[in-house]
Amino acid sequence: MNNKLYGNLIFELSQEGRKGYSLPKNRFGDYAVPAELRRQQDAQLPECDEMTVVRHYTNLSANNFGVDNGFYPLGSCTMKYNPKINEEMAALPQFQNLHPLQPADTVRGAEAVCTLLCRALCELTGLHAFTLKPFAGAHGELTGLMVIKKYHESRGDDKRRLVIVPDSAHGTNPASAAVCGLDIVEVKSLADGTIDVDALRELLTVCGDSVAAMMMTNPNTLGLFERQIPAIEKLIHDCGGLMYYDGANLNPMLGAARPGDMGFDVMHINLHKTFSTPHGGGGPGAGPVGVRQGLEQFFPEVSPYHGNFAVAIRAYAYILSLGREHIKEVGPLATLNANYIKECLKDVYELPIDGLCKHEFVFDGLKDKSTGVTTMDVAKRLLDYGYHAPTIYFPLLFHESLMIEPTENESKETIDGFIAVMRQIAEEARNTPDEVKSAPHNTPIGRVDDVLAAKHPIVTYRQLVADAQS
Repeated sequence: MNNKLYGNLIFELSQEGRKGYSLPKNRFGDYAVPAELRRQQDAQLPECDEMTVVRHYTNLSANNFGVDNGFYPLGSCTMKYNPKINEEMAALPQFQNLHPLQPADTVRGAEAVCTLLCRALCELTGLHAFTLKPFAGAHGELTGLMVIKKYHESRGDDKRRLVIVPDSAHGTNPASAAVCGLDIVEVKSLADGTIDVDALRELLTVCGDSVAAMMMTNPNTLGLFERQIPAIEKLIHDCGGLMYYDGANLNPMLGAARPGDMGFDVMHINLHKTFSTPHGGGGPGAGPVGVRQGLEQFFPEVSPYHGNFAVAIRAYAYILSLGREHIKEVGPLATLNANYIKECLKDVYELPIDGLCKHEFVFDGLKDKSTGVTTMDVAKRLLDYGYHAPTIYFPLLFHESLMIEPTENESKETIDGFIAVMRQIAEEARNTPDEVKSAPHNTPIGRVDDVLAAKHPIVTYRQLVADAQS
């Protein structure tokens, strides 16, 4: 690590007796802390002056990567630009300083935002009603499945415990169904990456009267539009099940198609993907759930308030900024950018399924497998060139998956730069493969042992010192 540029650990900068603060004179007297609440020894805290602290954390912040300082083509996660007007709206004191337990008549403006956002989501998806309570996409999946389960129970149809999940679905789909107390059965995809309708039909002849729902991600995890939705929807509805739309990939559908018009009964939307709030590092998120008319009575109380309200504000500001006419451009531009990258790179990266994609696509590693350079190596080498790596080794349908999603916001110049670097890495893999296999070289920390880091993470300074002494 280059200490001059990136700084030591804050504990390593500590000097005994040094302070970066001063407290006013005590005007309140001394009060004894009960013995059972007192520490047996002083807390291990760093002692630094203010300038040292400021420089340390400023340097650390420069190591963060986000959509504001670089291209972030993370497949499936839709890390799109977050316009700063959204942050200004969310930071308004009239919103920011609200307390969830305030009297209702003091938060009418906040309630209006929630109501108007739900109306906008209904218009964009073709569904009848939304709840903002879920805190994230997976939370939304669980909420939607709870609606479906309650619907069947209300009709006395308790035997419907089966959820059909395609093999190209997000991993949270079967997990959410299991958490909801439902059983999961997988349906396979065809060679072109779309759902095998014949296999689904055969499955339903065996267990159709037990099907609670089918969960579909559209476009699917390969970035492909499921062309057989009308046939699939009819099969599921004819056997008494409901259709669930995983809205994590809704971005390319804006202005092109609405899930409600396709026959879906329930869906969740990742506001933090489609409607602009970046969610790197695990949050923040919001997963509103929409339903067709008649199902809104089954919304469960999954949280006491309106979910992540600040994310809802950002999403509504984003929708208002684009307006009815410009939000229709999001999907087509996202699709254009993804197909442009795919076509420019498929001669050097393996494209297992050719044809038109939507917002994202998947390579199966380098086309030249003889180099021994893996998808992991390509991802690490991208860091040297200042790009965040795409999603790797997902979906699990391919051995060396490299999933790329550029989003609609990126300019042709930015995309051309990324394409040039990806081609450069492919050339390095042929001519100097060891340089790629040992990457990254220009980052604060070089190639780490991923397995060791996962199984034995060093999460405290005390552990780091103990490990060094041993």
